[in-house]
Amino acid sequence: MQEYNLIATCASGIEALVGKELRHLGYEAEVENGRVRFRGTLEDIFWTNLWLRTADRVKIVLAEFETKTFDDLFEQTKAVSWDQFLPMDAEFPVNAKSQKSTLHHVPSIQSIVKKAVVKQMSAAYHRRTKFPENGAEFQIEAVLNKDHVLLLLDTTGSSLFKRGYRVEKGVAPLKENMAAALILLARWYPEMPFVDPVCGSGTLPIEAALIGRNIAPGTWRSFACEAWPLFSDEISEKMRAKAENAINTEQKLNIHGYDIDGEMISISRLNAKKAGVLHDIEFKQLAVKDFKTTDKNGVIVANPPYGVRLSDQKEAAKLYQQMGQLYRPLKTWSKYILSSDLNFEKEYGQKATKRRKLYNGALRADLFQYWGKKEKLN
Repeated sequence: MQEYNLIATCASGIEALVGKELRHLGYEAEVENGRVRFRGTLEDIFWTNLWLRTADRVKIVLAEFETKTFDDLFEQTKAVSWDQFLPMDAEFPVNAKSQKSTLHHVPSIQSIVKKAVVKQMSAAYHRRTKFPENGAEFQIEAVLNKDHVLLLLDTTGSSLFKRGYRVEKGVAPLKENMAAALILLARWYPEMPFVDPVCGSGTLPIEAALIGRNIAPGTWRSFACEAWPLFSDEISEKMRAKAENAINTEQKLNIHGYDIDGEMISISRLNAKKAGVLHDIEFKQLAVKDFKTTDKNGVIVANPPYGVRLSDQKEAAKLYQQMGQLYRPLKTWSKYILSSDLNFEKEYGQKATKRRKLYNGALRADLFQYWGKKEKLN
């Protein structure tokens, strides 16, 4: 089966996690800014779409070259065998991005690339000059950076963070792939207690349960490539069956999601039920200040609410103070708290073991990490 040059794109700051995921899945991975390169067949394209927890999309690299002129962009784009991917009725919108490049006018780049694709397909499809574009979608991307061009074909469709299990969401929810990234950064293992004290719509506990059960995050959704003639139903059926067989039904999980808002707890339960992991998570209406535990060696991962759900920064500061007072005595627990408030450590009352810059969408935030000292248990 033919192999393709592939790219898994991701949010800035978590490229190493995507690379680690790909290596765990058996691929050689090369980490770059905002993306990870690897190679694979059509089955691998489907498999990585199905399994990558922290990536945004999987894209085929159709061409890569240097250019400074629109004429050259046209000719090099036209040299790609687009007809090997795009059927005659394909819908093929073109998106472009340009950074620090001679060709910087995005609408012009999109227009030139589109014309070049049409020109090549016209020659391949017996001199047709018009294409209906009423079939499956093939999203083409032209990414220019310092006059270097990548022509990409998006195999995913809607971003991989859209798992398909979220029936309802709260205000400013954490994206599912970012939630998975936080859990992987926390080095949580299924045999360890897991707590999200401000769970909102339940994304963090649900993602933890999916990891704990080894459930593929793409289980509930489809991908753009499934509608392509290149992909047979057999590939989809084979990969999905293989993923289902990989689920760990024996693992005991100790996962808790708390929120002061009872309505959010109801939403969390709905989402967890859709994901098939409601039985693995204890959801409970509980204020941060009322949290107690006798468990050891646990992990707390939290994305504290602010702005809309908390009236003002004073309320946020109060919450951080409560967290510090409650969590500092839990010496065997590790705490990972995501916040865009650069005064977090002051309010929490302790300098973090480590801080990591992340982006939840366009919002810059820091992951404040407090590492616990594990206690040997009998």
